[in-house]
Amino acid sequence: MAIDIRVPIGLLFLVLGGMLVVFGAVTHFSDPTMYERSLGVNINFWWGLVMLAFGAGMYHYGARRVREQAPTTE
Repeated sequence: MAIDIRVPIGLLFLVLGGMLVVFGAVTHFSDPTMYERSLGVNINFWWGLVMLAFGAGMYHYGARRVREQAPTTE
């Protein structure tokens, strides 16, 4: 069974994006002064969401491709 490269890349971005979202959410409520340099924008949270969306798309299309190529037994 051949694995599509999009599956592990998607999982990597899902994990890293999830970590950024959690870190951004925790630091936003515990130390809001951390984001003064970025004009109050929680960069970690928003880029974590972008990475989650990208990872979900990569994983979805990679897994769909693997399922389409799976041999059928008759």
